Amino acid sequence: MNGYVKKHPIRTAALSPFIQVDRILAQTFVAAVESLPTIPSTNDWAKQRAAEPSCRLPLLVVAQEQTAGRGRGANRWWSAAGSLTFSLAWEPERSGIDLGQSPLVSLAVAVAVADATAALASGRAVGIHWPNDVMAQGRKLAGILVEVLANRRYVLGIGLNLNNTLAGAPPEVQGRAVTLRDLTGVAYDPTDVLVELLQRVEQRILQLAAAPADLVARANALCLQRDRTLRLRWGDELISGRCAGIAPDGSLLLDTPHGRRAFASGVLC
Repeated sequence: MNGYVKKHPIRTAALSPFIQVDRILAQTFVAAVESLPTIPSTNDWAKQRAAEPSCRLPLLVVAQEQTAGRGRGANRWWSAAGSLTFSLAWEPERSGIDLGQSPLVSLAVAVAVADATAALASGRAVGIHWPNDVMAQGRKLAGILVEVLANRRYVLGIGLNLNNTLAGAPPEVQGRAVTLRDLTGVAYDPTDVLVELLQRVEQRILQLAAAPADLVARANALCLQRDRTLRLRWGDELISGRCAGIAPDGSLLLDTPHGRRAFASGVLC
């Protein structure tokens, strides 16, 4: 990725055998990998590391098991053996990303994940739910959490239901989630998938820097909420409207009884 020079890639932390770290370092823009068998939250770990001035970036933190994964707000990310959970600590300014484009970073990652997983889902319908969910067959396949640190570094967290199965998931999760393993009956090589995801994330981040309109157009094409009636919690307001897609600045467009409105943030109910 522009702005990063990887002279002597390093590996840190105890390596877990479920991924091939050498391949990740050789085939992606990642400069360092911390691979752990069990961790509460990859985002929390990556945030702690990225707060250190000497941290080598981009840093990938990947866990074989995540016990306290987080989503947006108070949401929790359910995961089980076989899921792929990882976080990427990264400096957007080194990639030519203006801080004013921050709201588009989550969309860039969502597009990357949607395109990568669509290639694995054997023709199933894959798309995005604004602002940070990837859906397959109407259920949640992956979630994205982007967090900004005080030092202006970003942590991009991704949780993908890969080789796990929903058979042992809580009932409320079974009704709204899906895994690639359950969809296709195929067991995937986590390193293959991780390399593909990271390569696509890099491509979309570079596209955000060079041609943001093209990135948003792709996100809009993948938006599965268009023409659906949505309810959005925006501050103290609960707003209902028909989704008109994603605006050029990455906002969600809703046609409400008071006209079309654009929302750069909010929680869908």
